[in-house]
Amino acid sequence: MAVNVMRVVRSDLWIDPAFDQSFQGRQDVVLDVFPRNGPAEAAWAVLERAHVYQCSAAKDELPRQWFATEQLLQRCPQLLCVSSTGAGYDTIDVAACTKAGVAVVNQAGGNAASVAEQTFGLMLGVSRRMLECDRRLRREQGFGRESVMGHEIRGKTLGIVGIGHVGTRVAALARAFGMEVLATDPLLESAEITRRGASPVTLDELLARSDVVSLHCPRDPTTLRMIDAGAFARMKRGSIFITTARGGIHDEAALAAALASGHLAGAGVDVWDKEPPPLDHPLLQRDNVFATFHTAGVTHEARRNMATIAAQQILQLLAGERPPRLINPQVWPAFRARLLAAARQGRGQEPVAAA
Repeated sequence: MAVNVMRVVRSDLWIDPAFDQSFQGRQDVVLDVFPRNGPAEAAWAVLERAHVYQCSAAKDELPRQWFATEQLLQRCPQLLCVSSTGAGYDTIDVAACTKAGVAVVNQAGGNAASVAEQTFGLMLGVSRRMLECDRRLRREQGFGRESVMGHEIRGKTLGIVGIGHVGTRVAALARAFGMEVLATDPLLESAEITRRGASPVTLDELLARSDVVSLHCPRDPTTLRMIDAGAFARMKRGSIFITTARGGIHDEAALAAALASGHLAGAGVDVWDKEPPPLDHPLLQRDNVFATFHTAGVTHEARRNMATIAAQQILQLLAGERPPRLINPQVWPAFRARLLAAARQGRGQEPVAAA
């Protein structure tokens, strides 16, 4: 179903050119870009006409006034879809979108290979103490190689918290390294976890048995501070904590305490409460913490893939086709009705309104 001319809007935050290129030469889609730090009036002039908002998932890069909140939706009555630039959607109020009849899509899986690779980079870096060795080589002479002796991951047990697109890829890599793989995921049946390459266990069992615990779950009200001081205490002494999920799922102060006490051997941290973290952050002061700046999914290949998937899903939605990564499937009847109304409005019949 063609819908005359529809307006796709994004901020001027960087996105791979594949996104914009996907709409070039089309007669039915116009792409507009608004300045996120410029005059608010200029941004609203663009957003208020939008049918689709490509919303950055970078919560600490996108000014809060441009988050897809109930207030923004009220000012953008023609909005049919909010598309996250990433797998996460911390900048989008999904409940408010659903209430307004606005579809929400993300790009889950588009960067799975990149995130899984970095997960193992962090894991190997911490287990083999590569980062510690690198730092000591740059600042001192005369230390023995045995003082930075690490451990192989072969034969160790990896516990995956959340075995979705990324977790499944991590499980495959772990088996290639000769690791035993455990997983917990409240959204999946045990048989499906097994099919994805892991032995299903409870979170408590995973924490108690794993030599490495790696987070790959979404950030939502059920997972915030899920890995707290009690969870770190239940992990094996000498184990390693890895997260490439989202900041806020683990308690940063509790992690710092578990490392300082020697209960944990090290950590690989890609995601933070505040990104980037302050320079005096306790975790950044420790040589056994491999710290990165939410870059697990930031590769040329992943960014291009995410941008391409986003554009494809937007075009599917505007054609009336249900996209594969619809976050709020219950909105579909209301979305379809509003899409039809937008088509009629485009033919000069009647206005479209939020549900």
